[in-house]
Amino acid sequence: MPPVTLIAEPSGATTGISAAARVARFPRLRYMGSKYRLVPQLAQVFAEIGGATALDAFSGSAVVAYTLKALGYQVTTNDFLNFPSVIAEATVVNQNERLGDDDVELICGPPADDRDFIRSTFDGLYFDAEDLTFLDSAWSHIDNLTGAKRALAISALVLSAARKQPRGVFTFTDRRYDDGRRDLRLALREHFRERVMEYNAVIFDSGAFSRALCGDVSAVTGTYDIAYLDPPYAPPRDDNCYIKRYHFLEGLSVYWRGQRIMESTRTKKLAKKYTPFSYKHTVTQALYQTFEQFKDSSIVLSYSSNAVPDAHTIKALLREVKDSVEVRRLDHRYSFGTHAAARRRKVCEYLFIGQ
Repeated sequence: MPPVTLIAEPSGATTGISAAARVARFPRLRYMGSKYRLVPQLAQVFAEIGGATALDAFSGSAVVAYTLKALGYQVTTNDFLNFPSVIAEATVVNQNERLGDDDVELICGPPADDRDFIRSTFDGLYFDAEDLTFLDSAWSHIDNLTGAKRALAISALVLSAARKQPRGVFTFTDRRYDDGRRDLRLALREHFRERVMEYNAVIFDSGAFSRALCGDVSAVTGTYDIAYLDPPYAPPRDDNCYIKRYHFLEGLSVYWRGQRIMESTRTKKLAKKYTPFSYKHTVTQALYQTFEQFKDSSIVLSYSSNAVPDAHTIKALLREVKDSVEVRRLDHRYSFGTHAAARRRKVCEYLFIGQ
């Protein structure tokens, strides 16, 4: 496969929509470290490398994996959380399934049973009684769906909850950041209808088989032309705990089955999942092991200038497995965390390219 460009039409596509136009419509989930704004730069790097197969090993919001699909790659996604894997299944793996009007009306209609887990567990937290009741009711129907339609419905439900919650994080239970915007006023039932439309609009057949995995990156097997890595950054202060920020979305994606709620916490968060990428004393070794794991692929690593280890160390680690390592500093600034001090701590993004 020759090098691709962001305006190239992916193989197997049935319309004249460009890759850039496809990605521009991808539903936006506010997510720590999200790469929405860096898609053009990343697409250019992927174009320079070329190839036919790609791995997004820490897929998060799935926008980079979707970009790779739009460029014609056969994509494998992975994330250690469930809800990002579901979003990838709905948008990257899924080639042609959509939720129809009848599906949406059923999910938004009367409940199929009398379940009330969400309503009783999160009473007085995050959403009002009507919204919490809708989430239970929606799941009473989603439980009867399978395959891509189930993934689409869960993705739309997750995005609805994220859009309705101020700042999209679940580290607080009051409305301190309620600025009156429409997303915060709209009922979750109506959010769901709109979010389904957003996800339906980005489904297309790329002609290339893709798959979505959920688990630790060390368990990912296979050889890829491109291995894109965007691991959790280990900041020198603050933290990068995705479970703390997005526990409600993670629980919602599985109706809290198999999850342990920490009942003593004010936010009813889930028990934290361990990853060596979160800690200063383990992240360097974790990065090296991941580089070694994908040494037969072209490695593209996104990393923050405010994270541990520093750029010099990462470049040296990559040189252990790659003959050529290029470092690009991107014109992009964002913040760690949600508290005032974190918002003041501006950082930039590096791209490490090992070939």
